[in-house]
Amino acid sequence: MFKTLSCASSLFALIFAALSLACGASNARSQEANSPSAPNAEARAINVVEHGITPGKDVTLEVNRLCQSLAGQSNVRIVFPRGQYEFYPENAIEKYRAVANHDNSLKRIAFPILDGKNITIDGNGSTFMFHGRISPLVIDGVDGVTLENFSIDWKRPFQSELTVVADDNDSRKGFVVEIDPQKYPFSVKGNTLLLDHYDWQDPIGSNIVFDPKTKAPIYDTRPYKVPYLKPVKTSKAGKNRVRIESACKKSPPAGSVLVTYGRHPTSRLAPAIHVANSRDIQIKDVTVHAAGGMGLIVERTDNIDLNHLVITSTKDRMVSTRADATHFIGCKGTIKLEKCVFEHMLDDGINVHGAYVKVVQHKGGGRFICEISHFQQWGLIFAQAGDKIAVLSRETVLPLFETSVRSVIPINQHRFELTLAKVPDSLPQGPLSMENLTWYPDLEMRNCIVRENRARSVLVTTKGKVLIENNVFSSQMHGILIEGDNNKWYESGGVQDVTIRNNVFENIGFGSGAMYPLMASPLLNKDQRMGEGHYHRKINFVNNTLKSFNGRIAHARSVTGLNLSGNTIEFSQDYPADFARPSVNLEYCDRVTIENNRAVGFDAQLKIVQSEDSTEVIATTNDGFTP
Repeated sequence: MFKTLSCASSLFALIFAALSLACGASNARSQEANSPSAPNAEARAINVVEHGITPGKDVTLEVNRLCQSLAGQSNVRIVFPRGQYEFYPENAIEKYRAVANHDNSLKRIAFPILDGKNITIDGNGSTFMFHGRISPLVIDGVDGVTLENFSIDWKRPFQSELTVVADDNDSRKGFVVEIDPQKYPFSVKGNTLLLDHYDWQDPIGSNIVFDPKTKAPIYDTRPYKVPYLKPVKTSKAGKNRVRIESACKKSPPAGSVLVTYGRHPTSRLAPAIHVANSRDIQIKDVTVHAAGGMGLIVERTDNIDLNHLVITSTKDRMVSTRADATHFIGCKGTIKLEKCVFEHMLDDGINVHGAYVKVVQHKGGGRFICEISHFQQWGLIFAQAGDKIAVLSRETVLPLFETSVRSVIPINQHRFELTLAKVPDSLPQGPLSMENLTWYPDLEMRNCIVRENRARSVLVTTKGKVLIENNVFSSQMHGILIEGDNNKWYESGGVQDVTIRNNVFENIGFGSGAMYPLMASPLLNKDQRMGEGHYHRKINFVNNTLKSFNGRIAHARSVTGLNLSGNTIEFSQDYPADFARPSVNLEYCDRVTIENNRAVGFDAQLKIVQSEDSTEVIATTNDGFTP
């Protein structure tokens, strides 16, 4: 399925538009304007001042024209003298963009670059300040890109942050918030709170309560959620104060901050950096303070290197990005992260996965009508001729046979016709799906920090080799989630070789519920079942330090080759103690080693529990655990 086509006369040009590339914006560690970058040390330097691009004014049109003038060129270094550059949507070019895990739309783009090779954007510590729904960096069809030494921010972020000044023991009466009218202008009309943005208004939508003391979601935040599927009733309660009258299960405490971030489908329209159909991407010393979506979304790209990419809020905000800090779908080569910091996001730190597509109809002769399963993946490039494909059962989510792609013909952004090189004479019974085995990357994540965010630290479902070491994780939900599902998000990639070692996990699961530092299990619905075989393989979770108020280490299901060894778990008093679940929980697992783990500071022994269908489990010399 083709996300973008460069031919303007193509029947699908609007659907698969990809005439976009990006030149960048984020916070920097100062470097010299003409310091060489590795991919293009001999690059031709362009000082943007010579093109009328100077700090303190709207430079969108000038940056657009500069980028367009470089289309197809090679070995170019675009240099911004240090300053704050403003970008507005009115003078930005617009193109229809299908963006994975976001909402497709006609987008205004600040830095459009079509094709090229060895392009560097050097901000010299500049801030690129955006206004409204505009896409800062769109990199598409480029071989060799370096983004360095800048920050991305929005004058008015996409979320609104409302300080709770009074609560009520009777949650039916609601609670009162105070709103800074300079940062988050608002009005109350017809019992509805409307929060003003650049050229639109949002009512209260998706929301979560943050704790300003920790700058993280408040402990057990779910009871404080304001129901928003129906209009939220509000009323004025004094100067800059509003009473939210719709009942929560529990009123948030005074001093906490209610963060509201819009409603689908308008809340994921402007990721900070979008990379597609490219290779050899470097992002270093870049900071993202806000985004109307993810900080970085990468698809169909070969080799990505992130060095000191920082996703964080500004000092006067609770929240950074609306969604994930980073997200990678259908990539290959190696994804490297070194010394990155991801914090205060409203979703995950990093997610690496492929995509399952549904088989709708077999047309005969190896021809299949397929559809992209999740609406926020429509327009995805699923495969091209020569890619290796697995056909699998949607019922068991296990592979049935492998083959290769002969051809792909787009139908629309939702469906395509795919011809396989070989198929069995008789296809297996039941609903089928496909996954692309060629486009799975290796992942190396070292010396990074993910903390104080809603959701998880790391999601990884890739058949490539994974190494996660010497990091610090402290997230509201799971620490590392190794999932894969063929019914909700359709994120594919049963893992084959994962090593998680020498990391620190701090208070994982402070959102409460069944959260673990390591959760490895496919997500199955009521119509799916375990098949003959295991979904995940070879997961090593070793020599990690866990600071825990709930005593949990790992929950694994449908895993063969699991090693939990040499880990130390220390009792933490940062949140209320919760020992309702076992420390290690095994379901339908095989060849499991649990040894030389140590529990420190707990009043009772931690439990290791296994189901009857788990086999070859060895649990020995675990200090402070009961098997």
